[in-house]
Amino acid sequence: MSGSAHGHTTAAWTGVTISFVGFMIAGVAMVVPMPILVIVGLVLALVGPGVGKMMSAAGYGKKVDPAPKADAAKKTPVGSGASN
Repeated sequence: MSGSAHGHTTAAWTGVTISFVGFMIAGVAMVVPMPILVIVGLVLALVGPGVGKMMSAAGYGKKVDPAPKADAAKKTPVGSGASN
């Protein structure tokens, strides 16, 4: 996954952080009986992916490579047992 830069963008980090904070607020609010904070936390958790998508559309996501690399198809997998 590191080769494709999956999740290594500002949009991805922001979306995940907002969702994480929402889940943390909801979790704490469940232990301390505060139903309104549970709802606020869950709403934040649901808003996070939307914010990530909007930021990605605004240019903070993964840059699309217009031409695929011709080199990638020719490589043999490591440990495939193929010998030259």
